[in-house]
Amino acid sequence: MNNKTVDRRDFIKKAGLLTAGFAALQFPVWAQSIFAEGYPLHNIPENKGIDPAWARSLFNRGDATTYLKSRNELKYIGMPAGGLHAGTVYVGGDGRLWLWQIYNETFEGPQEGIDPKVVNWNDGTSVRKIRVRDGAAYVEPAIANNKRVLDQGFAIKAIVNGKTIVKELNEDDWEEVSFTASYPVANIKYSSKGFPLEVNLKVYSPFIPLDAEKSALPATILKLEAVNKGKSPLNVSVLGWMENGVNKLTGKAKTGQRKNEVISLEKSTGIFSSFETTNEEVRGATDSGSMSFVLHGTKGRAQTSFSPWPVEGKHFDVAAMSPANVEAPEKLVGSLGFSEHLLPGKSLKANYSVSWHFNNVNPKLKKLVKNAEAGYHYGARFKDARAVSEFINANFNELSSTTELWSNTWNNSTLPHWFLERTFVNIGTLATANTYRFADGRFWGWEGVGACAGTCTHVWQYAQAVGRIFPELERGLREKVDLGVGFKEDSGAIIFRAENESRPAIDGQAGTVLRFYREHQMSKDSTFLQTNWPKIKKAIQFMLSQDKNGDGMTDTPMENTLDAVWEGEIAWIVGLCIAAARAGQAMAEEMKDDTFAKICENYVSNGRRNMEKELFNGEYFIHRPDAVQGRKNLGSYNTCHIDQVYGQSWAFQVGLPRVLDKAKAIAALKALWKYNFTMDVGPYIKTHTGGRPYALSGEGGMVMNTNPRNEPKPFGENISWQLGYFHECMSGFEHQVAAHFMAEGMLEESLVLTRVIHDRHHAAKRNPFNEIECSDHYARAMASYGTFITACGFEYHGPKGYIAFAPKWNKENFKAPFTSAEGWGTYHQQKSGLKQIHNLELKYGTLALNKLSFEKLGGAKVSSVSAQLGGRQIPSTFKQENNAVDILVKERLNVQKNQILTITIS
Repeated sequence: MNNKTVDRRDFIKKAGLLTAGFAALQFPVWAQSIFAEGYPLHNIPENKGIDPAWARSLFNRGDATTYLKSRNELKYIGMPAGGLHAGTVYVGGDGRLWLWQIYNETFEGPQEGIDPKVVNWNDGTSVRKIRVRDGAAYVEPAIANNKRVLDQGFAIKAIVNGKTIVKELNEDDWEEVSFTASYPVANIKYSSKGFPLEVNLKVYSPFIPLDAEKSALPATILKLEAVNKGKSPLNVSVLGWMENGVNKLTGKAKTGQRKNEVISLEKSTGIFSSFETTNEEVRGATDSGSMSFVLHGTKGRAQTSFSPWPVEGKHFDVAAMSPANVEAPEKLVGSLGFSEHLLPGKSLKANYSVSWHFNNVNPKLKKLVKNAEAGYHYGARFKDARAVSEFINANFNELSSTTELWSNTWNNSTLPHWFLERTFVNIGTLATANTYRFADGRFWGWEGVGACAGTCTHVWQYAQAVGRIFPELERGLREKVDLGVGFKEDSGAIIFRAENESRPAIDGQAGTVLRFYREHQMSKDSTFLQTNWPKIKKAIQFMLSQDKNGDGMTDTPMENTLDAVWEGEIAWIVGLCIAAARAGQAMAEEMKDDTFAKICENYVSNGRRNMEKELFNGEYFIHRPDAVQGRKNLGSYNTCHIDQVYGQSWAFQVGLPRVLDKAKAIAALKALWKYNFTMDVGPYIKTHTGGRPYALSGEGGMVMNTNPRNEPKPFGENISWQLGYFHECMSGFEHQVAAHFMAEGMLEESLVLTRVIHDRHHAAKRNPFNEIECSDHYARAMASYGTFITACGFEYHGPKGYIAFAPKWNKENFKAPFTSAEGWGTYHQQKSGLKQIHNLELKYGTLALNKLSFEKLGGAKVSSVSAQLGGRQIPSTFKQENNAVDILVKERLNVQKNQILTITIS
């Protein structure tokens, strides 16, 4: 065990799933029932009881999910609204910002998660204490009104029929407040009968796929619009306020003075907040820094000290404004406002931003990661919060328009709104205190907020979103960590928590090999692969060497993501290594390393043959016990395990040829559906106790590992605390299966599984933006993007200039967004008579292409293909093989922003 940090396994062992009695083998009630001779019977019903009409409705486009005050759906909402790796700032259901986890205090132990607390949960047999990493926020979600660390908000004043009316933008002041969000943009609407103004608030941090720099500003943009819905002109005033949050935790009485000063930016007005002190301890505290509040594009009025509350009409009066710089020992709130005469049908617009700059890294983090000593990436880019505001002000139009362009591009699709929301939402994890980027550019993350250090390979390798949306972050992680600080030159082993561990993990190793291939594919050329090939090859060789008997099935006991060392030949690990070896073969072929490519090819061939022969029981893939140890230690053995065909699932993500027989893979998926999926986990978790509460009674989900054949002691002979994991529903694993369902054509199963995850996170119950597993905003949940990839049938290889689409439904009229190495846009395919038309409309960047591949729609043989770019005919040839039509352009195409490439297949 690494003594530098308490990892997930050690923590749960000591404090989470079991009590302190573990050391003396005095188990609590639930543990006794797990390890009793009469293991509970499998009780997941084969008939899922799914309403066919409801299942069909999941395919419909529908409307964006909107949560309403009138349905009491706003209190848990917390959408990350800050930049990547800049802490956690939430926008709540009524548009106010909350949480403010920007002070670098989030850390392993008492400060982990978004709400560090222990809650009670009745698991069906007893009441258990649930910590943050065990799912406390799932049982009792954080409530916005309990976590308003800083005072912030807006108010609007209008004189209506001679009466002055002031309404703050919170749910108490309006008859209806609606919250509609497709990450990264939240839209909040406020309305009341009899009040002529309707107010809309749009909240986000600049978010531009493929631009990790401009997407990582420690700032939130708030765009307000008030529309005069009445029949008479109105005098309207807007006021926004923001508390000086500098040294909020450590700036106590007599330690210094909070200071607000007015700043003038081009066509804009702002307030710069600081804390003046001679106390070195306070100055060096993690909450020491600066903040800035700006009204962009409007020379408004500033009040550096704003009180008292509640907001009244006098606060909007020019005479009441106090623009002079002020200092205060305690709470200090500044405000910015302006007035406008508003005609009927016209609107008033106000663009605000809040910026922060807290570059004193937690000393505990410096001990974990040496790169942290120099501070954060945003700290190296900007001197203080004023500099951040100046950058936003100078680039406001670009930052806001490109963010909204992406949001519109993402939602301009024929795919269901709810599906787009759920498959993309988890990329917001990057905009929480779960991740950091240090001054030298290194990316680093917990597994969940403040829990389990070291950007763990066996967790983060599930996260498909980052490599597609911000590929430079993943390439940097591969080079600086997996092939850098975490790489063992002598063996090729990748330490699964880099400097926070000392061992490799077999699934982390294999998954990272597959990530090498994905990062190569998401590059504009072969520089990444060519530069790193010697180390990548060594990492693959290490993985291959874990197959001791040469049958292509890894059999070396090694750490895995379920925090145990399993012995024997384990289907999900064997299959994952086969997929990784196939990726190794592809990379070796591109590097013209024919000898090594052949070694990988032989491994894949042997492994696939033996896995299908030895580990498939006719219904699903199993874990064959070690020949010597037998079933002495923990394992999945003859049970039905959620990741059993994960290797094939990964292969689909990077366009590899099949690594497992299709019929057997589908059989395994059908077994998972039959034995592990239920529309109500309640009966199962009541009898199979010990898991953590990531799905509760009345909620659907896919259980990690079940014992459909009702074997005694199905998971081994010896007592082992990790067994509790098997009874849980962890969304990252579920998303992986949903992606595989989609890829294999099991569309309804894929959508139902994804939808029950979506419904588990409905705002009436908990925060829709926080999928929990071992703490909040768990990295593995970013596997959800993989389901979007497979729904589009998307493949891409930047260095080869190759792109492909094969949508799973709505094939005759399909539209969806796509990302590539240097650009993103919209793909649209339509069938018109005997023709099918494929458009790639680039919205951002560039797209270099040599080859495109589409699915032939209909039975007629293709007779001709034409390609046009901006009305110009592009010389091309085509090849048809089965249902695939490949189009090769004679000269490399470079599609530019706002250009449309049209392929017509006749």
